[in-house]
Amino acid sequence: MTREIHGTVAAGFEAVREEFAAFVAGELPDYEGQLCAYVHGRRVVDLWAGDDNDAESLYGVFSSTKGAAHLVVALLVQDGTLELERRVTYYWPEFGAEGKAALTLRDLLTHRAGLIGLDAGFSAQELADDRVIAERLADQRPFWRPGTAFGYHAFVLGALTGEVVRRATGHTLQEVYEERIRAPYGLDFHLGLPESLEPRFRSVQPMVPTPKQQAVLDAAPRGPHSLTSIAYNTHVPEPLEPVDHPNSRIVRAKGPASAGGVAAARGLAGMYAAAISEVGERPPLLKPDTVAEVGQIHSVGYDLVSRAHRAYGLGFQATADAWYPFLGAGAFGHSGAAGSQAFADPRSGLAYGYTRRRCAYPGGAAPENERLIGAVHAAALAL
Repeated sequence: MTREIHGTVAAGFEAVREEFAAFVAGELPDYEGQLCAYVHGRRVVDLWAGDDNDAESLYGVFSSTKGAAHLVVALLVQDGTLELERRVTYYWPEFGAEGKAALTLRDLLTHRAGLIGLDAGFSAQELADDRVIAERLADQRPFWRPGTAFGYHAFVLGALTGEVVRRATGHTLQEVYEERIRAPYGLDFHLGLPESLEPRFRSVQPMVPTPKQQAVLDAAPRGPHSLTSIAYNTHVPEPLEPVDHPNSRIVRAKGPASAGGVAAARGLAGMYAAAISEVGERPPLLKPDTVAEVGQIHSVGYDLVSRAHRAYGLGFQATADAWYPFLGAGAFGHSGAAGSQAFADPRSGLAYGYTRRRCAYPGGAAPENERLIGAVHAAALAL
């Protein structure tokens, strides 16, 4: 089926539009999505599809939120406000309970804390509030000896690092993000969506797996007390459906820093462009040595929570190693459960953002990202 593709591409990026159109033609009739990319600070791809969608539609981007959260941390490390080798207890003394006193900020950022959740789990209301998450985790014993292994801190990493930011600066991570990153660039990537922008939000739709895909999902090991269940808070008596988190107005208003962000693809790509490139007349947010630091792989191999090969930098996913090996080493970003993907590739100067409304099988970065990123990356290298 031919589907209308809206938006523009720069000269040399026509193949990206063709690839996007080819993908959309095979999707469900209700598909909505956005694709945006910058190269060396210049927007070169700005596309969208869907009957009720436009470039300004806003979507719940789940863990792509972690990219915004940890760009804040990177700026504070660059400023000297935070030091990676300091123990977390230097900033947050209460954190040291239950054998966590030796953990460094670097350990925390790289998913090595073992503090993936609570024995008793969180309520939906608690998962909307980073302060509450942090307070409860301070008293929690780690699920493995800190620093000895790594596992994805799905719902809590932003709250943990956010509490360090709050203790060090006197401001919430969301406030620092708004002041130093979102507002100066006018980014449509919000950690705390104002009521006035609610009409632009498109509620997240659940995955529609095929019978074969559903059988794979049903067969996945997820015991009630497994690390995976604890990290995703599915071990509680009435676990949230994945779409319930971003579809809650309380979550959108508070913008919890692990998975509560709301964005358009323009906002995702624009943030990463600002991180590594001059945008307009503004210099890059990050200096070259900071870019190298955040993109350096610190945790790689078997992830105890995801039960798969993963690679992490400082709060970011190591995008090339974890997902797209054709990108340059040092690429950093973060995917989201509904299928969103966003990253910066410093070697090519590429900044990429993709959103979609309906959750994609099997969760996390949607499979179409590989072909879309491949097309954008090839065009960028040909410039």
